[in-house]
Amino acid sequence: MDTVTAELPSLAERTSLRQQVGNALRAAVISGQLRPGVVYSAPALATTFGVSATPVREAMLDLAKEGLVEAVRNKGFRVTELSERDLDELTELRMLIEVPTTAALAGLLDTGALAELRTLAAAIEVGAADGDLVAYLEADRQFHLTLLGHAGNRHLVELVGELRSRARLYGLARLADSGVLVGSAREHAELLDLIERGDTGGTEALIRRHIRHVRGAWAAS
Repeated sequence: MDTVTAELPSLAERTSLRQQVGNALRAAVISGQLRPGVVYSAPALATTFGVSATPVREAMLDLAKEGLVEAVRNKGFRVTELSERDLDELTELRMLIEVPTTAALAGLLDTGALAELRTLAAAIEVGAADGDLVAYLEADRQFHLTLLGHAGNRHLVELVGELRSRARLYGLARLADSGVLVGSAREHAELLDLIERGDTGGTEALIRRHIRHVRGAWAAS
């Protein structure tokens, strides 16, 4: 079993160092840049990021709590492997929770809530256009969890956050390079248009298609 390093996204200057490292590592795991079954050492990753090993270890422990990695004694952290069945089951759970919850919000969001979500939707598109997977995935995560938060069930939001983190979007970097990612990013603004109009059926259809798109186009890539 080899211990290797990897090319990772650059860190942003908007959160604590531990959070920055965690966001970058989470994006790298979800996008497949950090490969399942491979062991990565905290000192090696720290060198890649240009930081000390401490925030990397702390961030990796956070990711371990999310089920994304597991500690390997005296070696580092191994990215958790997921089967196609695992990914299908995670997608099924997201469908069961996110589709009806999102559809139920159609016509209920006020101007302030929509404005905040449109800002996040724009950030998703910018991240996709720039090929910045850290920015893209973080904005995408914030968008969906903020949207679901308007349903008023914090446990639901926490559960969806965990399901989204455990999923894998292999091939995301390739899609970003090809420009395909931009089209998917635009679905977020379209979703908000449907919600603002109070189109429950259209909202349900789009969020269902969006989740299927993620699973079909990326996770098995």
